[in-house]
Amino acid sequence: MPPISARIGGILTALALLATIPHEYGGGQGFAITAAALLTLALALFSLTARLSRLAFVALGLVLIAWAAATRAGWAEATLTALSRGAFIIALFTALSALRSAAIGSQAILDCGRFLARQPPGRRYLALTLGGHLFGLILLYGSISLLGSLAAESTAREANEELRRHRLRRMLVAIQRGFASTLCWSPMALSMAVTMSVVQGASWAGAVGLCLVSSALMIGIGWLLDTVFKPHLSAPPPPRAAETDSWWLRLRPLLVLLAIVVGSVFALHLATGVAVTGAVMTVVPLVAAGWLLILRPAPGGPLASLAMRIGQFATRELAGYRGEIILLFMAGFIGSLGSWLLVPIMQAHGPDLSAFPPLLILAALVWVIPLSGQVGMNPILAVSLLVPLLPAPEALGIHPTAMVVAITGGWAISGNTSPFTASVLLVGKLGGVEARHAGARWNGLYALATGAALTLWVLIAAALL
Repeated sequence: MPPISARIGGILTALALLATIPHEYGGGQGFAITAAALLTLALALFSLTARLSRLAFVALGLVLIAWAAATRAGWAEATLTALSRGAFIIALFTALSALRSAAIGSQAILDCGRFLARQPPGRRYLALTLGGHLFGLILLYGSISLLGSLAAESTAREANEELRRHRLRRMLVAIQRGFASTLCWSPMALSMAVTMSVVQGASWAGAVGLCLVSSALMIGIGWLLDTVFKPHLSAPPPPRAAETDSWWLRLRPLLVLLAIVVGSVFALHLATGVAVTGAVMTVVPLVAAGWLLILRPAPGGPLASLAMRIGQFATRELAGYRGEIILLFMAGFIGSLGSWLLVPIMQAHGPDLSAFPPLLILAALVWVIPLSGQVGMNPILAVSLLVPLLPAPEALGIHPTAMVVAITGGWAISGNTSPFTASVLLVGKLGGVEARHAGARWNGLYALATGAALTLWVLIAAALL
């Protein structure tokens, strides 16, 4: 059981989601201020039991506030804007965590994951990549935890240590790459939400088609590299029994859940005109609540059951995510306030970025985000901090969608390579290697290949728009 301070912080985090949703529908700035205040208090409570690595981000945020107050007029408004940015990120994270909490305990979802892990070598990589992609849409990096644990479970019975090691590595990178490819396009991914907020004139509906091509490139290149660079074993692997279960039967629960969530989000977006992220914040918790009531009922009646589940989610699961919440909130806050402080400095003393070729800036975005991830910069922080320093797409003479394609592509590569991201940390832990080894050694060639392909695709997209 988390400490009492963390449990109270979890309740405040859940309340902040309820305050953010009306703001997404035009309910007024008061809702955004309320959400920011709730999460600021939650952050203070979480910090009482947080690790020093997380407290370092809080300390940096306080330094930025002091710098802004000492040097700039309007610092209070800029700080409130930064707090609202952090609150928005956590509200979306909370909504998605609710669905992950409901789905990850489903026996049907577990059976689906085991079915994918049981596939024979000829199609296992592609099955796990596509499965990691589909699971990632719902579970975020929880897809790596779920499918990766099932992969480790399936390989643990292998007597040949060499075969077990190679099979586990290939299964884990397939799952990770499938998850990371969702970052290119998914309306439920933080990558898309943050990118939409910093690229002027961008919209998810306008960018999704081209971003899906980025995702397909990442999946296809991963499968090609796995096929070409198969490990050479000292002895042939033992024969495996053929898989007889129906793909449709095993994947149906996941596909139905995806259809409900994605269809409802789009319907609400089209019916009300609310941003896709606002629709996600509204729909996803409702689907999670319905899932719990229908598939995992508890004694005491539906309302008492739902109240108990919500209480457990806030006081246990959100409290348990306090390290991630601090990191995500502070990444958005530092990026927002830091860029506000740096923009006038760049204008006065920095290079004139508008003089650089626009296509060079687009290509650089694909690489700068994953490279910054190697030195500890979370993609949320990198995008929130660096993109506002660039001239607006209109000033550069490029379409906003081209910039979205470049940013989300770089973000996805960072999700495969940065040893400071949750996805790489999880893969390293499951594979029994250091996170830097899992990122650089297991995915280094893949990152170079996908980086080159996405750079070319971004340039083509910019020419087409």
